[in-house]
Amino acid sequence: MKDLLMIADIEFDPYALPPQAIEDPPVTLRAAFRKIGPGIILAGTIVGSGELLVTTSLGAKYGFVFLWLILYSCVVKVFVQTELGRYAISSGKPTLGAINELGGPRFGANWILWWWFIMMCTTIFQLGAMTGTVGQSLNLAFPQLSPVVQHLVSGISTTLAGKIADKPELPWAVMTCLTAMGLLWSGSYRKIEIITTVLVISITISTVLAAMLLPLTPFPILWDQVGEGLEFKVPPAGIAAAFAVFGITGVGAAELFYYPYWCLEKGYARSVGRCDASAAWERRAKGWIRVMYLDAWVSMVVFTISTVSFYFMGAAVLHPQGVVPEKERMIGDLSRMFVDTFGSWTQVVFLVGAGAVLFKTLYLSSAGNGRLIADFLSLSKAVRYTNPQQRATIIQNLSLLIPVIALSLFLIFGEPLWMLVVGGFGQALTLPIITACTIIFRYRKLDRRLTPALILDILLWVAFVSITAVAIYALNDQIMKFMTVPIPKVK
Repeated sequence: MKDLLMIADIEFDPYALPPQAIEDPPVTLRAAFRKIGPGIILAGTIVGSGELLVTTSLGAKYGFVFLWLILYSCVVKVFVQTELGRYAISSGKPTLGAINELGGPRFGANWILWWWFIMMCTTIFQLGAMTGTVGQSLNLAFPQLSPVVQHLVSGISTTLAGKIADKPELPWAVMTCLTAMGLLWSGSYRKIEIITTVLVISITISTVLAAMLLPLTPFPILWDQVGEGLEFKVPPAGIAAAFAVFGITGVGAAELFYYPYWCLEKGYARSVGRCDASAAWERRAKGWIRVMYLDAWVSMVVFTISTVSFYFMGAAVLHPQGVVPEKERMIGDLSRMFVDTFGSWTQVVFLVGAGAVLFKTLYLSSAGNGRLIADFLSLSKAVRYTNPQQRATIIQNLSLLIPVIALSLFLIFGEPLWMLVVGGFGQALTLPIITACTIIFRYRKLDRRLTPALILDILLWVAFVSITAVAIYALNDQIMKFMTVPIPKVK
């Protein structure tokens, strides 16, 4: 019985650091690659609506001029991500648990946790927008379903049948929600990692292959324009877009909160063990932090390649034609990246792929938020966990609830653009806060034996200054968007 409890403790409790879980770090690169995973989950969360919709539209509007900024944005934020991972591995504390120990006003929990909770609520509006957009994509690909569903429900509710007639994407949106719930049912880290790896690899290969085949189409990549895109220039008319690029590409506020949780569930901190003064602990900590760095940089390469490929498609195919995807025409215009280059048969492929990209983010964000909300409930003293299985059950229930709330928000408001603005507003305000917390962890909380190299410290400060400057601008920009984008009528 005692052994079973130990197994449960190791499997389900992200805070548990039992001595029997201690493991030496891998010594070869091949072995280290077998231990990565949290970053792939993060890459799956990152490559979503921003990359598919906004980055591609940016390339369509401005061409290659912002290529350097996209690369900078994808790279520089990783230094914040890895510093959060370093502290989580060395302390065994996930993001919210570590922040709760900082000073400042408390309302049961540290005020920053309550700020995070408000931000998280706004991001569910984004998930609702994704749910609806997946429905729109799949309805365009397979329009035969909605009339059939409308006919079936007409005998039960004429009101519901009328809503489906007005918004034929609704059946697909409901199926999207149910599919996410089905995949989230187990809630286990290993299952999430496997599913995400398959989705990320498939989508990345497909997008990169499409970009690589452009020289064989009527829209070849003009490498002189690509070279100009690597020059550090911003056209006067694109200053607002430049700030938006930095905000939407690479690791966002929500992903920075997620990453330490995935590192803990992967087992990095358990392998290190509780901090002590021994040389063995220092050696293990440095070894597993190196694995975490490998994990983070592999994920950076993956989501950067995906982001750049989407940007190339927009800049090389849509920009020369003057096609800028906007509002209700967005998905249809984006499909022209493939239809105009590879033929009409690729429209269905693109629409299904677009749905998969957005669904992946819905699925992973639900899993990540479920973990953070469960932690928040404990830290705010709303719930007291008496055993690891109780925490695992609450994580599962919360993860299943989030897609339902996202679908409900889409059914109530039905305007993806406005819902994306709501979520973007919350993340824009929160990114400098989590970066500032990371600075505090680095200089006031981190074990001095694990002090990073000077160059990493410098790049962390570069990230902090860049993020803060963009946040100051984005605050005004998001407020203007929030005021100018009309609030949809509740349906």
